[in-house]
Order: sequence, then structure tokens, then C-alpha cells
Amino acid sequence: MLTDQIIQTVVRAALVEDAPWGDVTSSLLIPETASATARLAAREPGTFSGGAVFAAAMTITDPSIVVDLAVADGEAFQAGDTLATVSGPARSVLQAERVALNFVQRMSGIATLTASYVAEVAHTKARIVDTRKTTPGLRAFERHAVRSGGGHNHRFSLSDAVMAKDNHLAVLTGQSGLSVTDALLAVRAQLSHTTHLEVEVDRIDQIEPVLAAGIDTIMLDNFTVEQLRDGVALVAGRALVDASGNVNLSTVRAVAETGVDVISVGALTHSVRALDLGLDVVVATP
Repeated sequence: MLTDQIIQTVVRAALVEDAPWGDVTSSLLIPETASATARLAAREPGTFSGGAVFAAAMTITDPSIVVDLAVADGEAFQAGDTLATVSGPARSVLQAERVALNFVQRMSGIATLTASYVAEVAHTKARIVDTRKTTPGLRAFERHAVRSGGGHNHRFSLSDAVMAKDNHLAVLTGQSGLSVTDALLAVRAQLSHTTHLEVEVDRIDQIEPVLAAGIDTIMLDNFTVEQLRDGVALVAGRALVDASGNVNLSTVRAVAETGVDVISVGALTHSVRALDLGLDVVVATP
């Protein structure tokens, strides 16, 4: 998902946004011949993600910059650890600094938060998955970070799978005059055998009519823990069960223990805090 082409496209756009006509400050204050070595330092513990993106911000700015990554994506680290070392022309290192940090701080923040959720449900079969509540243009970056933290990805885009939510069903049944079961059976008849069909419900009584259409996954949206437990028992293995809606770190363990297969957590990407990482110059030479 996070291909070199995507990294190059997004990082180049970010670098142009940050320095459309160059870095005035570095050009005035830093001698053209100056070199610098800096370390990417962790100021708090976490899980790393975005090494390739951090390196790309540096090398796109100046191909002569050398980046040595000390940790791999998905690796845990402690406060004070050196995560990468950067060496090259001082002006270029300083120009790339903020964009490189912005990406790696956000991605590592997502990975760290995801790892916390994954740890809470490790004793269950539940998978922690992300949603499409991502920053526009950064979905591949943010979903890579979720995987770095041990989570999984839901559908990447609207083109990947059929996911019928309440508004879809309201229009579908209202326009066709069919029952939910018959409307979904008509949808299923049009699908390739490789296309996944997931349907959202928000009440227990909607489960049986949806399952009767032979769907692959049923999403129980905004169910209480007790309702989730009842829903899992009612589904009884006839489809995968996806729990969604206002899940947080204080509730995710109880949700997982109801026996659901998947827990969708929008907060992994839409409410994350960037991790505190810094780029500290350790050697500067004329």
C-alpha cells in the first residue's frame, strides 16, 4: 500500500508546500559549505513507523544526504533512543527537518496508539482494524502506521468491497420496495465471488434478515457490550462480526471479550496525537 511512488508524490508535495522558494532562514544563516550530522531522538517511548518516509523527505531535498535508520517500522523504543542518524549539507538537513518530522511523528503516534489497542485484546481473537477516517491524501501513510502497531486494515477505499451502511439500506429498500433480505440477495447476485459483502446493523432485530442474504461480515454498530454478546451468539459463526462505534482504550477489552472477530477503531487515525520526536544536530562542520 505504501509504495515508493506514493511516498515520492506525497513527500514532494509537502516539501514544496513548506519551502516553495527555498529556505530563506538557512540560506542566510548557514554557510553553503557547512555540513551537519543529526540524530532523530525519541523524547518519549513508542512504536516506530515512517522510516522510509522520513528518509525520503531528506533525500528528495538533497540526494547527498545520508540517512541511517536505527530501528525498523513496528519496533518499540524508549525515551532517549536514537531512531535514525542524518548526515549531509547543513542547509539541506535543516530545510527537510520539519516535513520529515511531521510525517514520522504522526505515523509513530498512530503506530503507538494502535499497539496499545492491540495489547488490550491480545488474549482474544479480535483484530484491531482502522477505518476510512483518515487524513485526505495520507491514507496510505496512516494505514501503514496502523500495521506497524500490529493492527490491520479495513477496506482501503470505496472500490475494494461492498459495505452497506444504514443510509445505503434506506435508499436501497425505499427505491426497490424489497425487503432488506431480498434487496441484499439481489446485490449478492451481481457480485463477483471475490468481492466481500459487509452490512451494518444498529439493532438486534436487524441481524437475522441481513444474515439470510448470505453476507460475509456483519457490523454491529454502537451496540452495548451486552448487546454485542447477544449479537455474537445470534450470528453463531454464520458471518464475521465487526464491532464499531465509539470504541476507546477503556472499552476495547470488554468489546473484544464478547467474541467479536473485528473491532473497527476510527480513533486510530482521526484522534491520534503525534509522538514527541526531535532532530538534534550533534556535529556541525564548516
